[in-house]
Amino acid sequence: MLSLLTLGNGDAFSRDRYSTALLLEHTAVPPAGEASTGKPRTTRLLIDSPHPIRKMLAEADPSLDIHVIDALILTHLHGDHASGVEGLAFAFHFGLRRKLPLLAHPDVAGPLWPTKLESSMDTLLQADGTPGPKLTFEDYFEHTPLSTEHVVDFGPFRIEVRLTRHHIPTYAFRVFTDQGSFGYSADTAWDSDLYHWLAECDLVVHETNLGPAHTPYADLCALPENLRLKTRLVAWHDGLKVEGGPIAPLHPGERFVIAGG
Repeated sequence: MLSLLTLGNGDAFSRDRYSTALLLEHTAVPPAGEASTGKPRTTRLLIDSPHPIRKMLAEADPSLDIHVIDALILTHLHGDHASGVEGLAFAFHFGLRRKLPLLAHPDVAGPLWPTKLESSMDTLLQADGTPGPKLTFEDYFEHTPLSTEHVVDFGPFRIEVRLTRHHIPTYAFRVFTDQGSFGYSADTAWDSDLYHWLAECDLVVHETNLGPAHTPYADLCALPENLRLKTRLVAWHDGLKVEGGPIAPLHPGERFVIAGG
């Protein structure tokens, strides 16, 4: 089974909603003959990590915590998508005693450490106030670069990315599995070619918001009905009325089954 759990559906300025984050879940029974219990194995891909990501997981599904995350895919470095990366990486490092698997294009992963994390994570004080050993990006993260040139395999996921039209380097992606496929716009101005690239998937999740670097709701509503039916909305601004509209929104705690196993 391939499913999508919504953790948050808001934008950077939402008053009552968490910023948009999603959890893609692939569940399959291991093939006969493999060394396993034969029980279904679920692989989970966290899509962006706003703060407070651990609380968002718990509220969406109380059975979940960070130990179930197999990797984080990071679309870009704006705070409403990446503000929780520091806490998540610390939790993996100190709590789980392992690195956080990170799937990101080099344009995103490259500046993540020097511009967002280094000053608060590289030199931690010890109990006596003296600096501890200097830590690096590689101490916290296991980075798998994503590419616009070729497919990247991660577990059951085959991932392709495409640059969007946004203020900073931002990457939409689509994920193909043996159970179904999923496409996510990330933040982007309206781009018909990008949408139709995503629409090759079984489910498309697309942002909509104000301003030149986001997709107007009207452009999505103008899509043909067959495309609207396979699309779900996230990241709309608080004043936009999407309930009952031509494209259904996603809600926190909602687990959308993309394809059954």
